[in-house]
Amino acid sequence: MTEIEIAHHWSPITDLAETDLDLHRDELLSLSGVWDDVKSELPADQIDDFNERLKREWAIETGLIERVYTFDSGITQLLIEQGIDASFIPHDATDKSPTLVAGIIADQAKAVDFLFDFVGQQRSLSTSYIKELHALMTRKQATASGIDQFGKTVEVPLTHGEYKMHPNNPTQPDGRIFQYCPPEQVASEMDRLVDMHFDHVTAGVPAELESAWLHHRFTQIHPFQDGNGRVARALASLVLIREGWFPLVIASSDRVRYIDNLKAADAGDLRALASQFASVQRTWFRKAIGIGEQIRQAAERTDQLIAAIGEQFRERRVQTRVDMEQAKETATTLAQMALARFRALRDDISDAIGADDQARRVFVDCGFDEDADRRSWHRYQIVETARHESLDYWTNFREFHSWSRLALITESGRSEILFSLHGINREYRGLIGASMCLYRRQKGDDIEHQIIELEPTCGELFQFNYKEASASVEQRFDRWLEESLLRGLDQWRRGE
Repeated sequence: MTEIEIAHHWSPITDLAETDLDLHRDELLSLSGVWDDVKSELPADQIDDFNERLKREWAIETGLIERVYTFDSGITQLLIEQGIDASFIPHDATDKSPTLVAGIIADQAKAVDFLFDFVGQQRSLSTSYIKELHALMTRKQATASGIDQFGKTVEVPLTHGEYKMHPNNPTQPDGRIFQYCPPEQVASEMDRLVDMHFDHVTAGVPAELESAWLHHRFTQIHPFQDGNGRVARALASLVLIREGWFPLVIASSDRVRYIDNLKAADAGDLRALASQFASVQRTWFRKAIGIGEQIRQAAERTDQLIAAIGEQFRERRVQTRVDMEQAKETATTLAQMALARFRALRDDISDAIGADDQARRVFVDCGFDEDADRRSWHRYQIVETARHESLDYWTNFREFHSWSRLALITESGRSEILFSLHGINREYRGLIGASMCLYRRQKGDDIEHQIIELEPTCGELFQFNYKEASASVEQRFDRWLEESLLRGLDQWRRGE
């Protein structure tokens, strides 16, 4: 008999490591403060509308990422905008009955309400609550995959809200087995999980770190026959909601990164998973801070809108000139940091390629606030970068914009790495972002230097706000700038 190879051996869950505690991100706390400021100005029904859409997106994506059902992004958006209704799901667009799919999603949406109710009642997490959560999220699912005494995969009844009775160790594509907690050890491991979580809450472990730890250790146990991923994301959301933040929405389009980060956590490195959770929160804070304007404008009539515009400018004129100016001052410092780094790279790259001012040349230029004409250059590239699916945000050049460019000219052609600082969202509310992209220029018949092959080189949008301390922003920015430049230079090298 061929011996089955084990890819990951189960072991009891471990507590946070000392190195994990370095992952706390101050900008999330300051972003939360900005959202509190914006939220205080919005009518309750607008906040409710935003929360309802967020709940639908969470409910849809948490099933998509686990392949509980499948359909395309167009249907996802329709269900988010219009509501969870089976009539919006074509029969040929999913692998299950639209009625069943809509019912599963509706149960998952109810789970979000269940989380908010739990936080509102100020209850402590318990194994009984986790079982209730599982029962609610899986009540329309009748069976799950299990492994019999001969090691064969079989369909077994899914007991809702009860720990597994059979091993649920998946076989990986390479044929190796990933071991989760054995059924006989589940109850004791879940008790340990809850106890350690309580200790973390008492110790004040940052929410983005605790949500990643709780999610990962729960998945290591895999206490239920099925539905563990959905419950794990619900538990992570619980931690974040208790902080006053947003439920954890992991989009199905981000599934590969999510799985890779879970694998890194399996190997003892929780940093990538915690960073991803922090990134998701930043995205939702950005959406929330910008959503008030969009909802308000869609709902108001013309006369109301005109009156609101006047009132808006009267109320915010002083605020924009005072506390929100801090973000612009910080942005000016970052622009100078980026320009200095670009100039240093110019000199290093010129030496490395043997620049001769003829076939090979490297130069740097910039556009800052004091030069209004130059400041407006490169808007096409910056907007296209923002539209990229990996970033997807709205650029605002009115309140602040600066850029720096590193041009690389060789026998192969001309490439440019473009860094930009600008406002985020249609209405400036003290949020400023930084992006970076690489593109190439080629001569066309009617366009002297046509832009081609434009790609972001930043893994994610760098953003900061007027409430975050400048020192914290500069420290984060320095890391982001180096990582983005490394990607850009590597892309350029591979294209030469």
